[in-house]
Amino acid sequence: MAVVAVYGGSFNPPHVGHAMVASWVRWTGLADEVWFVPVFGHAFAKTLAPFDARVAMCRALDLGGWMRVSEVERELPLPSYSIQTLTHLAAAHPGHRFRFVVGADVLPEVGRWRSWDRIAEEFSPIWVGRQGYPTPPGAVDFPGISSTAVRDAARTGAPFDHWVPASVRAEVARWYGPAQGANDAAPSD
Repeated sequence: MAVVAVYGGSFNPPHVGHAMVASWVRWTGLADEVWFVPVFGHAFAKTLAPFDARVAMCRALDLGGWMRVSEVERELPLPSYSIQTLTHLAAAHPGHRFRFVVGADVLPEVGRWRSWDRIAEEFSPIWVGRQGYPTPPGAVDFPGISSTAVRDAARTGAPFDHWVPASVRAEVARWYGPAQGANDAAPSD
């Protein structure tokens, strides 16, 4: 049975921190595959670049045959809740065991999530640390790169090349550059 790490998020935009986390999950054997699952309709009503643009940027990461981008949330009711996504994936792929990648930056929010206890029980979270946040027990800290900082830099014309893979840079400039500042109305890492 293949173990799949579901890496959900806004990916607004995806950055090297996301790529590092996914690679670490795969390289350490915590999962056989990592599926990026961009949120379709954020449960906390965050303003995001269009779904198709975020999906395309995730695909552009192209980390290898073990990485996949799923558009499953396009098919699910709005707003998108992680528990719905996870249970849908588990039902649609009975030959897989699903785990859920969770960053330390969202740890304070899990009490607001729908059915967090069920997620924790059924989908064995993989906790990852992020500089600037308390590190969950057993987690590894990753650089404190944020999509908000990438968007801010792109919008103001500041350098952001060191925060995003080369394969994503042109799309980041297109969606978040100075002419697109309106896409940045709310933070969403």
